[in-house]
Amino acid sequence: MLSFILYCVLTGIAATALLDIWAQLLKAVFKLPTPPWHLVGRWFAGMLQGTFVHRQGIGQSPAVANELRIGWIMHYVVGIIFAAALLLIWGVQWVHAPTFTPALIVGLVTVGAGWFILQPGMGVGVACSKAPNPNLARALNVIGHVVFAIGLFVSALIVG
Repeated sequence: MLSFILYCVLTGIAATALLDIWAQLLKAVFKLPTPPWHLVGRWFAGMLQGTFVHRQGIGQSPAVANELRIGWIMHYVVGIIFAAALLLIWGVQWVHAPTFTPALIVGLVTVGAGWFILQPGMGVGVACSKAPNPNLARALNVIGHVVFAIGLFVSALIVG
């Protein structure tokens, strides 16, 4: 059990960190904005008060104390949870002999968490349907989760 937790934390943090590096690269090269982690923190904090959906858009909701910190922490917690999903399905032994397909499957399936839970909850609609450029947002979501999958795979190669 201890090795399961350790591998979830290590691979989840490493894969999430790679995703953050990717976001910084997109910002530097293409001038794309980085994810609004303060708004993600606002969304998670709002759930504690019973607000799961911000219909007018989360930017219209009042700021909460430490929302940026909450957003960053939850970003990494979710990465660890996604790593745990991989290891629950394919087993801890996957870390010792990783293949890319399980990581890619988890990466692509977890796009759904953003499209059908996070984004509607933040008022951006299902699969960013209310975003200024929904197709760009969707493409960036898919590519980002593939980068996360690469992070899962590479980190397993390193820690396994």
